[in-house]
Amino acid sequence: MPKLKTKSGVKKRFKITATGKVKHGVAGKRHRLTHHSAKYIRQNRGTSVISDADARTIKKWAPYGLD
Repeated sequence: MPKLKTKSGVKKRFKITATGKVKHGVAGKRHRLTHHSAKYIRQNRGTSVISDADARTIKKWAPYGLD
């Protein structure tokens, strides 16, 4: 069977934790931040974990994991 390719968007946007959960950066933090409240910016700092249903799809797109 041939090797499977990882979706290039997935390898740029996601990381898999040691326990197998999928992390991603929070959206809406790149530009036009003056329209967002300080609370919004503060709460969306860093990364968050994706739900299990979405994580299943992302793991299919990254068949050999993400490094």
